[in-house]
Amino acid sequence: MSQTIINYIEDSIKSNWERQALTDFNGVSFQYRDIARKVAKLHILFENAKIKRGDKIAICGKNSSQWVVAFVASVTYGAVTVPILHEFKADNIHHLVAHSEAKLLFIEDAIWENLDPESMPNLHGAVKIGDFSLLMSRDKELTNAREHLNEMFGKKYPERFTPEDVVYHNPDPEDVMLINYTSGSTGFSKGVMLRYSSIWSNIRFCIDWIKFLEPGDSIVCMLPLAHMYGLVIEMLYPLVQGCHLFFLTRVPSPRVILEAFATVKPKLIITVPLIIEKIVKTKIFPKLETPAMKVLLRLPIIDDRILAKINNGLIEAFGGNVKEIIVGGAGLNQEVEEFLMRIGFPITTGYGMTECGPLIAYASSSEHRLRSCGKCVDRMSCKINSPDPENVPGELQVKGMNVMKGYFKNPEATDSVFKDGWMNTGDLCTMDSDGFIYIRGRNKNMILGPSGQNIYPEEIEQRLNNLPYVSESIVVEKSGKLVALIYPDIELATKEGVISDIEKVMDDNINELNKELPAYSQITKAIIHYQEFEKTPKRSIKRYLYQD
Repeated sequence: MSQTIINYIEDSIKSNWERQALTDFNGVSFQYRDIARKVAKLHILFENAKIKRGDKIAICGKNSSQWVVAFVASVTYGAVTVPILHEFKADNIHHLVAHSEAKLLFIEDAIWENLDPESMPNLHGAVKIGDFSLLMSRDKELTNAREHLNEMFGKKYPERFTPEDVVYHNPDPEDVMLINYTSGSTGFSKGVMLRYSSIWSNIRFCIDWIKFLEPGDSIVCMLPLAHMYGLVIEMLYPLVQGCHLFFLTRVPSPRVILEAFATVKPKLIITVPLIIEKIVKTKIFPKLETPAMKVLLRLPIIDDRILAKINNGLIEAFGGNVKEIIVGGAGLNQEVEEFLMRIGFPITTGYGMTECGPLIAYASSSEHRLRSCGKCVDRMSCKINSPDPENVPGELQVKGMNVMKGYFKNPEATDSVFKDGWMNTGDLCTMDSDGFIYIRGRNKNMILGPSGQNIYPEEIEQRLNNLPYVSESIVVEKSGKLVALIYPDIELATKEGVISDIEKVMDDNINELNKELPAYSQITKAIIHYQEFEKTPKRSIKRYLYQD
C-alpha cells in the first residue's frame, strides 16, 4: 500500500486549496484552505491538551461542516476518533465516552447541557462543535491554549499559511484509526476497531469503481456521520476527491431532500431504501395508476417512450444530473426495484457492515442484478458457509483488508465472530456463479432507521419487558414504523383488575418507554396479542412469523 488515507486527505486539501469544500444549508461554508487552517489550530489545541497519538477523541453532534473539521483534525493528528450518534440519550453518551477512554469530546452545547461530566472521568475537556470554544476544561494548559489559540497559531506560522504547511502524521496502516460503536445501549454496545488500512481500502475501492466524482462536484450528505456508511462513502470519499459537500440543517424528509437535490444537482447520491421508496411511491406510482396510463403501458412501442419519459422525470426530481444512486443498509422494496430497473434508472444496492468499514459488496448500476447486493469488493474474500452456495442459503463469511481489528475491550465478542481467519457476518446469503451475492435472511434482527440508524429490537424489547403487565414482546417494522407486539401478563392483569383497561396500560407503557429512546427508535403503537408467541425448542420467539 503506497499511500494511506491520511495522504489522500492531505493531497486533497493541497490540490483543492481554493475550492469550496463544506457547506451547511442556510449556514457556513468553508474552502479546503479553511479546513486546513482550522485543523492546524486544533492540532495546537490537542498538543496543549496533552493528547498523544493513539489517544481517543470523541465527536457527538448533528451532521455539519464543523463536525467534519473536528474529524479531519483528529485523524490527521494521529488520534483514534470515536464518532457518537447525537440522538443517543445522556446515559448512552456517558457510557460510550467512558468506555472508549476518550480524552477530548467535541459536542454540541445543547447535548452537553444534559450530560454529567463526572460520568466521563477521563476527559481533559469538552469542545463546542459550533465554534470550538471550551465547554469544560480540567487542564489549565488546555484553557490557556484555547484563550490564546490565534496568537499561538501566528507564532507557529509567522508567514502566510500555505499548502506547504499542510503536513500530517503518516500512521502505521495497521494502527487503529477509529472506534465505531455498533449500538448505543450499554448492554449491547460493541466498539468496532477499524485500522487506517481498512478505511484506505474502502476509499480506494470507491476511487477505482465509483468513477462519477471529480474535483468541484457537489454531493448532498444525508446519512449520519457517526455511522460508517455516511462517514466513509458519503463524506470521506467525496472529500478526498475534492468535492463540495452539502449538509442538511433540517430533518431529511423527502421534501427537504428533493429541494437539496434541485439546488446541488449531485452526480452521485448515497442513501438508504426508505428515501427512494417514499419518493417513487408518492411521486411516480400514483401517476402510473390512472386508467389512461395503464392502457398506454400495455402498448409496446409507446411503452418504451413512456418509460423513458418517466426515467427522465425521475432523474430531474433528483437534480437532473445524477449518474448513480447507491442504496445501502437494507435491500430496496422489490416492487420499487423492479420498476426502477425496468425504466433504466441508474440505481444499485451495495452491502456492508460497520465491522468492514463498511464495504463488503458492490456492483455499478450498469451491472446490477435484481435483488443482488453486488460482488465482493477489492482486497476482500467472501464465501458462503453452505454445501450449495447458489441454491442453499448459508452464513456469509469474509476476510481481507476491510475487516476490523476486533471489538474494543471485548475479546469474547471478537472471538465469537472470527473462525479460522474468517469473520461471520451473521447474514444468510446465496452467491451465483458470477459472484453476485443475494441476502436471503438475517441472523441479526437489526432494523434500519429512517436516516440509516441501526435499531436493535432486542434492546427495546428488554426495556419494554420490564414495564408493568408485559410478559413478552417483539418490536417489528410495519410500513416504515416501529410497532410493539405485546403478550401481556394476563393472569396478573386479571388478578389486579386491569385486564379490561390493558390497551390503555400498554399505551402508557409505550409513552414511558419512548422517553428513554432516541427519536428514530421510538414505538408508534402497541398491538396486544392475547396468545403466547410461538417458540422454538430453545424457547426463542419465532420472530419471522410476526414480521408482516
